[in-house]
Amino acid sequence: MKKHLKESIKLGGKNLDVEYGKVAKQADGSVVIRYGDTMVLVTAVSARSPREGLNFFPLTVEYRESTYSAGRIPGNYFRREGRPNEKEVLTCRLIDRPVRPLFPDGYRHETQIVATVISADTDNDPDVIAITGASLAMYLSDIPFHTPIAGVRIGLLDGKYLVNPTYDERRESDLNLIVAGTEEAIVMVEAEANEVEENIMVEAMMLAHKEIKRLCLWQKELFKALDIEKREYEVAKLDDKMVAAIEKKYSKKMREALDTTGGKDKLESYAAVDALKVEIVESYPEDDSEKRAMASKVFGFLKEKIFREDILANKRRPDGRKFSEIRHVSCEIGWLPRVHGSALFTRGETQAIVSTTLGTKSDEQFMDDIETGEIKRRFMLHYNFPPYSVGEAGRFGSTSRREIGHGNLARRAIEPLLPDESDFPYTLRIVSDITESNGSSSMASVCGGVLSLMDAGVPLKRPVAGVAMGLVMEGNRYAILSDIAGAEDHYGDMDFKVTGSSEGITALQMDIKVAGINAQILVEALEQARKGRMHILEIMSQAISSPREDISPFAPRIITIKIHPDKIRDVIGPGGKVIRSIQDETGAKIDIDDDGTVNIATADSAAAEAALERVKALTAEAEIGETYLGTVSRIVDFGAFVEIFPGVDGLLHISEISERRVRDVRDELKEGQQIMVKCIGKEGNKIKLSRKAVLREEQAQEATGD
Repeated sequence: MKKHLKESIKLGGKNLDVEYGKVAKQADGSVVIRYGDTMVLVTAVSARSPREGLNFFPLTVEYRESTYSAGRIPGNYFRREGRPNEKEVLTCRLIDRPVRPLFPDGYRHETQIVATVISADTDNDPDVIAITGASLAMYLSDIPFHTPIAGVRIGLLDGKYLVNPTYDERRESDLNLIVAGTEEAIVMVEAEANEVEENIMVEAMMLAHKEIKRLCLWQKELFKALDIEKREYEVAKLDDKMVAAIEKKYSKKMREALDTTGGKDKLESYAAVDALKVEIVESYPEDDSEKRAMASKVFGFLKEKIFREDILANKRRPDGRKFSEIRHVSCEIGWLPRVHGSALFTRGETQAIVSTTLGTKSDEQFMDDIETGEIKRRFMLHYNFPPYSVGEAGRFGSTSRREIGHGNLARRAIEPLLPDESDFPYTLRIVSDITESNGSSSMASVCGGVLSLMDAGVPLKRPVAGVAMGLVMEGNRYAILSDIAGAEDHYGDMDFKVTGSSEGITALQMDIKVAGINAQILVEALEQARKGRMHILEIMSQAISSPREDISPFAPRIITIKIHPDKIRDVIGPGGKVIRSIQDETGAKIDIDDDGTVNIATADSAAAEAALERVKALTAEAEIGETYLGTVSRIVDFGAFVEIFPGVDGLLHISEISERRVRDVRDELKEGQQIMVKCIGKEGNKIKLSRKAVLREEQAQEATGD
């Protein structure tokens, strides 16, 4: 039977509580972690025997935000949780990315981490505590996870850093930085920022790591208190003699196959590498499957070893570039004739067709949210990675977690520089279709996305670009690589994506596979990334230096007016009858906010003007001193009611009909007659009109000859 333990530690001025041994005791490891009134149950299970034939670690991570945790019932038809939403998918990735590299090399036991939000307050986001909870669930179990990690969020408000800021503080913050790390080093970073300078970003990361160290030491104390023994497992070792023999005979051929200089592209290099692998494997007897299997593993080991040696010892990248050199970049805009904005962005062998579509307020995305129940998103960026982009045939299905993650990164990179909705009342959607990929397609989506927005006439505050940085490190030797290609990402020790404008960083994502990344390396990497970013921004400016002055003729024109909120019901009409009739008759699309903001959208300017006049007529209010052409709608003994706007009548008293005395109103006016009247007073909803005042003005004009 598991021991029971409940402990706390201070973090950001609040208690971070963990309870072990009370819930889900049949899982290999389970904890309930709490911050404020936000609680997450995290479990971990790892199979006792490995899955045969795998050459990767079969880890799955699931994160779910139960709506009951916030006291709500799901808003969908079935009234139960469905497939993971975007926030849940992104949090799965936040947990997976720092955890995966810390399992032992060669561990092939199927492992699953499940984090379930069981209580959610209105201040504390469960995502970062789920990272620490995942570490506790695995570390405080017999699963061979030997290095605890922790997650911390850092905000920046009025020049001050905040540890685990609340939702409200994050909305005002210039920085939303999530860092995961071990006691020794940072292993993952995810950030969005309002053009924050590089030195501030490094300071924030170092502050986060200071808190992470405390949390990791705390986990080690809990581990000792529980006296946990880790399970035994076996990992197949390489045959040293075979390694030496294959290295001696084939290392030169391996370097030649990995080389992509002299016009050789990625697919040619891959084909050469695959052919060499077949040659090495088939050099062993066909009936000796064990030796052939070992030869295949040795081949993979040597390929990585030779790649890293060339970087560190020979100072040479596979494609011959300098460490800080960016691949050739080309940009085309207006590439798609019928879309609202488009760009074809190519960097080396990575290419993206990126389009921008301008929509109206009714096109906003509605999303479930554990904090508020529902949020609206005005800006969307969707990233698609079809199999043909890497020369493969594959099935098309639902959007992958990778596609969601890359799209989210690109969206966060661009969003801080978008115009305010009051200045540009459009809903924006970018779609990035990756047509070729050899590293850093998410950064191509950022660059192409910005170009397509500018082509669409979106008045961005400044353009944004992105570059992916890499690192190869052994001991004290390291090399920082700009604009990494596929092999450099796969065999390197860091994937560090940095986006920003000429003024600072807007988004950052970093995954590190080794310990020992210090502040100096981060400073160098960010400075090298800044130079690369500025280089790409300069090339982008040659394609389009500023947003187009006008939007596409195929995009909706939006006319915005403000009406009194009390008039909204007049425009909508009973059951929406009035607004539907305006839309049907004019072809314009009309959206009305609760504050009285009316957006009229259509690509036809005449239709927009017609709809605008209809709305103005429905919502117009009489102003004292203004003259109107009205229609006599009803005659009574004491005067007449005159309709000056559709459905809006004013009283023309018998004394205001003429300068002479009127005995009978019907002697002067008839129902349906059009007359000019002036508004001379308002009392609540009652309007006082005068025809006499208009007649006096006309006589005065005739007398002066005007």
